[in-house]
Amino acid sequence: MGNKRSGLLFPNMAFMFILTLFSILSFNSLVASRSDIVDEQSNVETYIVHLKKPDDRVFTQSDDLESWYQSFLPVTTADSNEPPRMVYAYRTVVTGFAAKLSAADVKTMEKKDGFVTARPQKVLSLHTTHSPNFLGLQQNLGVWSSTNYGKGVIIGVIDSGISPNHPSFRDEGMSPPPAKWKGKCELNSTYACNNKLIGVRSFIRASDEIAVDDNGHGTHTASTAAGNFVKGANVFGNANGTAVGVAPLAHLAIYKVCSLGCAESDILAGMDAAIEDGVDVLSISLGGLTNTFSEGSVTVGAFTAMQKGIFVSCSAGNFGPLNTSLSNEAPWVLTVGASTIDRSIRATALLGNAEELDGESVFQPKDFPSTLLPLVYPSSNGSEDYAPFCATGSLNNTDVKGKVVLCDVGGPVTIVGKGQTIKDAGGAAMILMNQYYLAYTTFADVHVLPATHVSYADGLKIKAYINSTSTPLATILFRGTIIGDNHAPMVAAFSSRGPNYASPGILKPDIIGPGVNILAAWPFSVESNTDTKSTFNIISGTSMSCPHLSGIAALLKAAHPSWSPAAIKSAIMTTAYQLNLNNKPIVDERLLPADIFAIGAGHVNPSKANDPGLVYDIQPDDYISYLCGLNYTSRQLLVIVQRPVNCSKESTIAEAQLNYPSFSIIMGSPDQTYTRTVTNVGEASSSYTVEIVPPQGVDVSVKPTRLDFSVVNQQMIYQVTFRRSTGGMNAISAQGFLKWTSTKHVVRSPIAVVFK
Repeated sequence: MGNKRSGLLFPNMAFMFILTLFSILSFNSLVASRSDIVDEQSNVETYIVHLKKPDDRVFTQSDDLESWYQSFLPVTTADSNEPPRMVYAYRTVVTGFAAKLSAADVKTMEKKDGFVTARPQKVLSLHTTHSPNFLGLQQNLGVWSSTNYGKGVIIGVIDSGISPNHPSFRDEGMSPPPAKWKGKCELNSTYACNNKLIGVRSFIRASDEIAVDDNGHGTHTASTAAGNFVKGANVFGNANGTAVGVAPLAHLAIYKVCSLGCAESDILAGMDAAIEDGVDVLSISLGGLTNTFSEGSVTVGAFTAMQKGIFVSCSAGNFGPLNTSLSNEAPWVLTVGASTIDRSIRATALLGNAEELDGESVFQPKDFPSTLLPLVYPSSNGSEDYAPFCATGSLNNTDVKGKVVLCDVGGPVTIVGKGQTIKDAGGAAMILMNQYYLAYTTFADVHVLPATHVSYADGLKIKAYINSTSTPLATILFRGTIIGDNHAPMVAAFSSRGPNYASPGILKPDIIGPGVNILAAWPFSVESNTDTKSTFNIISGTSMSCPHLSGIAALLKAAHPSWSPAAIKSAIMTTAYQLNLNNKPIVDERLLPADIFAIGAGHVNPSKANDPGLVYDIQPDDYISYLCGLNYTSRQLLVIVQRPVNCSKESTIAEAQLNYPSFSIIMGSPDQTYTRTVTNVGEASSSYTVEIVPPQGVDVSVKPTRLDFSVVNQQMIYQVTFRRSTGGMNAISAQGFLKWTSTKHVVRSPIAVVFK
């Protein structure tokens, strides 16, 4: 499996890339400063401990289980002032607990019967008015009507909490929660749950705070998934319309696990509660890089959720455009990348040579003059000089008063912080230009002064203009909300890419969805140079695309309650589209055709997903054969599966043999043959014929070439053979697809090939 993937991810441009990424998507900051993570003086930190239950003992009550867990902890005397060691006793999500331990404590614990493994927890990072319309969701029509807006489905959101009094979480039109619901509402008298917000719990053990959102991320993701209709939503008058989540009649259950970062012990506790409470969908917009599935608390917890029939939607991560940069890569979760919608909040840079360059900004002052002003690009005076990035204090020796200042994205300061630097130095406005790897991905931010964010290409034009004249001039023209970008959907630069490091034989990401400049609920007013107080905000990240897919999964669950998580995922993937609004292949941040490791199956199409024709289903035990095929040890399997597994007695399969809706082939010289089983969920009597577009350098054959169904839920098997051909001999990878077509349905499976 390899040791680390940091070397694969971050050669050469490591420091600047990471610094830039975190300065752009600052709400995703990875922070490990919480006092409950490591106690430096005592050398005690929080460990996740996995155990194997004794074969001869049945735990009938939670107290019995916790008592057994306690037996693994160091003995504490009655008069000791030592704080309790146990942090969480997990009941369902894993067999084990989180506790404050030293390395010596763990060494002692290893000798006890039932011990499997223990490791210090990691702290993971947190990875709408128009996006429902962009997805084809319209009131009283189509998929919203046929799925009853997700009525009765419970979406559990594992995030930073909620703003309970926000209008997006009112319960007008909502039914009471289903009888199976077992959750709790742990709010004080200032707030209350209702038929929309049916459960709110906090798992931040560092404080006694309730689950109220203190940074906005959780409120934003929850309202994106299932916020109720709110008319007149906007940010400073921009993107004005009716804000609504993807599944507006679904219930929300909130599990706060993030404050300053997201500690793994808290994440597991939130997932443990959500599974026991009875959620139908888990929306998890956080993650981190792992080398194996057994190392990741999200993927381990998601396995238990999947076994219980819960659909798990996860963000792919914000480390694009680097390859092999994905989080949450397990085949039992939906891994969601981010793309644009066809809306921009237009702010145009007008140069003294009359050239106009379109960018974006949420702050759109009506009184900013169209008069051209002096334009300056702060020069760097050395490797430690962050003036071109407009870092705090870097303009103290530069005359920017009354001028438009061009700044580079990146450096040790956020995008909005750059504007504050310019404002403090007396500057009039800011033009923010991308680094080359962000290319055409721009953000509509709430700036503190007139500003626009332009692409790398347009930034180079501005620099060339500055160098062409002794008196460069510029201003910014604010043009408001513009609908109709034919490049949409475009893959966001930050959206993490495959191939799948933990399992190269499974294609990831699975799907892309709206994740750039998404308007949704916000817990507090967004301040700027205006009297407007907005309770909505526009932010970007795969954190935003994930809840869109969580909402879509809720719609499908409402329409098809008997479908398994794998069937829902299959429906989403096989009905995705690959063309943009200009009817050309979806492009990446460079405006070049996006490859399969950026888009997976393509962009989600909710209306098609609700009627896919055929699905590729997977039973929970199928994943065990798959994990054995990855050569996982018995200890790794015990962590994931929570029971002993002897792979020598299991039907081990290759990765690509898992009944997945896509193919990811590591191609050497020998032929490779795999089978797939499809289930008819369309018309009882239907026939499908296969069409193959093979990856360059590979011959693909399918037997049989026709599938004839006579009843609903009938299953049929087909066989696919991949053979190296003479074409594309120097290629590293290639892509193609196969699809089954009937008179009504098209069921498409992407094919990724990596040559070795």
